[in-house]
This record gives sequence, C-alpha cells and structure tokens, in this order.
Amino acid sequence: MMFPRRAATIEPFAIEHANISTGDVNGSVLQDMTVVVDERGRIETITSSQNIGIPAHYHRIDANGKYVTAGLINMHVHLFADGKPLDPKFATPTAQRRLRTFLNTPAGKAYAAAKAKSSVEALLNSGVTTIRTLGDVGYEAVALRRKVESGALLGPRILASGPLLAIPEGHGAPMIALTGESAEQARHNAEFNIDHGVDVLKIAATGGVTDSQELGEAGSPQMSVDAMRAICDVAHASEMIVAAHAQSPEGVRNALEAGVDTIEHGCALDEHLIEQFTTNPNALHGYSALIPTLSAGLAMTAVPQNRTHITDIQYANAKEVTDGMIAGARDARMHGVIVGVGTDTAMSLVTQYATWRELYLLTHYAGFTAAQAFHAATQVNASIAGIGDETGSVAVGKYADLLVLDDDPVHDLRTLANPKLVVAAGRPVWRPHVKHFEDIDALLDDRF
Repeated sequence: MMFPRRAATIEPFAIEHANISTGDVNGSVLQDMTVVVDERGRIETITSSQNIGIPAHYHRIDANGKYVTAGLINMHVHLFADGKPLDPKFATPTAQRRLRTFLNTPAGKAYAAAKAKSSVEALLNSGVTTIRTLGDVGYEAVALRRKVESGALLGPRILASGPLLAIPEGHGAPMIALTGESAEQARHNAEFNIDHGVDVLKIAATGGVTDSQELGEAGSPQMSVDAMRAICDVAHASEMIVAAHAQSPEGVRNALEAGVDTIEHGCALDEHLIEQFTTNPNALHGYSALIPTLSAGLAMTAVPQNRTHITDIQYANAKEVTDGMIAGARDARMHGVIVGVGTDTAMSLVTQYATWRELYLLTHYAGFTAAQAFHAATQVNASIAGIGDETGSVAVGKYADLLVLDDDPVHDLRTLANPKLVVAAGRPVWRPHVKHFEDIDALLDDRF
C-alpha cells in the first residue's frame, strides 16, 4: 500500500560526517557518510563526506562521531493511556460499559483525542517514526494521521486500526471494540472501519489478560474462524493487512487459518503452527508474521503485583501467556518465522517512549542478537506493514525517517532511549524530549 506523506514543503538539509548503522542483520556500519534530504522529505543522496558538495541553501548538520539509523517502527501501539498501571477495577464488564458511555460524550471524545495526540508525540520524540495502532477508542488515530499527512502536525507515519473487532463481551469490548458474532456482523464491522478511513484491521481471536475475570480466559478462543475469515476477505480486497490478538495454540491456529497477517503476542510453536506462519495461502502476502510484545507480558509478571496493581487472576493468566509468548518468539527465530517488533504501549508499565526495551527483551529472552532485533524493528517491520519501499532503512529514494544517536544500537541498544535528533519524513524534531516516569523506569531497569 502507498501512504501519502506531508504536504508541506520541507527545508532541505544534509547530515554530515555521520556513521550509518545500516540495520542489516550483520550490523554493518558505513563510516563518515553524508545523508542529503530534499524538499520532499526523501533521501536524495548518500555518499562519503569527502566526496560531496552540498548546495548552499541546504541546512547542514554536523554529526561527527554520531550514528544515523532508520527510525524505529512500532507495530503494536494503543494511544488511550501512557503506560502507568491500569486500575483493574476499570477492567470489569460493568466498568468498561460505563467508560464506553463516557467516551461517547463530547467530553469523552475530547479526552481520547488529547490522550492520543500526547501519545503520538511521545512516540515520535522517543525515536519512533512509524506506528501501527491496534485497538483505538474510535477514529482519533485516523484524524491524527490526516493531520500528519497534511503537514498540520509533526508526527510519525500512522497506520490506524480504529476499534478492534471482537465478539460481544470479548477481549477489548466494549471499550475499544466493535462487536459481532456472525460472519456477516464481522464483515459489516470490518467495512465500517474501512469506511472510516483505517489502514489496518485488528481481531480479538482469543481472550486477553488485562480484562480477564476468570482463570484461563486469556488465550481462550473467542471469534470463530468463519467470522475472522470474513474480516480478512474484506481487508485483503483493499490490500489491507489484518492483525489478530491470539495467546494460545488453538487461538493462533484459528487466526492463521482465517488468513490473518500478523499474530500479536503468540504462543509456543509446534511444527504445524510454524508451517502455517511460513506458508499461509489465506494471508495477503502468502505468509504471516509474529509480533511477540514481550514488553507487556514481562512487565506484568516480573514486577510485583503491588506495583502493577493487577489481580491474582490477571497475574496467573499473564504468567501462562507470557511463558508462551517468550517460547513463541524463540521458536519463531529458530525456525524462520518472520518476527516483527511491537510493544503494546498503554498497557501497565509499557510507556509510549520505551520501544527500545522490546529490542532489549528480544535479545535477553528470545535469543536475538542486537543486530537482529534492530533489523526487526526497522526493515522487517516495514516489510510486514507493506511500506518497505517508503521507509525502514537509510536508502536513496525513501522518506527520511531517521535517528541521530550517540552510539551504534548494535553495540548498545540503550542508545535508542535518547536520540539526539529525530527526523520524520524529512521534518526534524530538533530537541526530542519526552516526560519520563522515573518510578516505572527504575522498576524495569532493576529487573531487565
């Protein structure tokens, strides 16, 4: 799919004397290079700093000793919260219905829009230049995408899902979901989202942890294969990919059979599931990818409950699901399943500004090298999303979605936590800054 970018004219510039961390699986670096960005926001030239004459009207940025990389892509974000612990009292069906009623009011819509905007700004300032939302309150992410595309808002590329698609009383419902049980209802909800301008669709194939009220609810199959297939058919007819929340072998198997393109969270993989991922004739591109979201699972299980505030039932469900997510990420890496990067932002202790932690967790829990994790968060994610021709690497002709860093992330992934410059489609964020939650950072730093 082609996604239009900013309409505003951009001041052309050049980043000089930088080392380019290419983002390939070997962690290759090009020394003392200059990256030239034109008025369309695209990379015009990449060449040795010793062999280039830069036009006088181009702004020049001296990046001597710094590293230039592609901007991060986060394939699983929510914009309705900032990552502070979610109160489990608001996860009950009754409380969710009350919250949904409020969010349908003018004040509730204004609150959701403001929260979404602040979340997008935090993501951008932390070095994320493309996001895929997977479960919105309404169509606030679509509205933000349009502002970014018009040049009215400096932000990341936004692939917006709108509300996810679930069964009545299913995962995410009614807070961030449209619901239906039959294939016809599922098809209608998919078409409704598309009519409202979404770029991707998300299905709740199984129950989840955050709103679970019973042991075993997380991972329990919910939507039927027929209903999920109807959603995939509608999406694929528009060249649109479909994500599925799935946290058990049966749930993953059903979603892959239906033709979903990405599995969110996942489970331990057997030979049959591996084959379904790698060769999936019902998926848009003939394969499906895994987005493990270790950040969300490990935060709920490694941090004491008196800090996460989750219930005993939620903790027990989280422990089982997270063990499966870690095993699935390992299995996928070992057996050639394509693995992307998403964090499940807005969940408890998953802040909007810490996408880099997911890369760190992939290296420490799933056996990825730092180069492989960074490759997944850039080039692999771009390919999964169908935007590899536009972004995901530092290459001539692509949009200048760039970071300037103190160090090579392949040597130290933590350097991604403090980008010195962020560029989104050629528009620089000169002094990127986000408000950190020091208590959350300290908790996670202590455990990971």
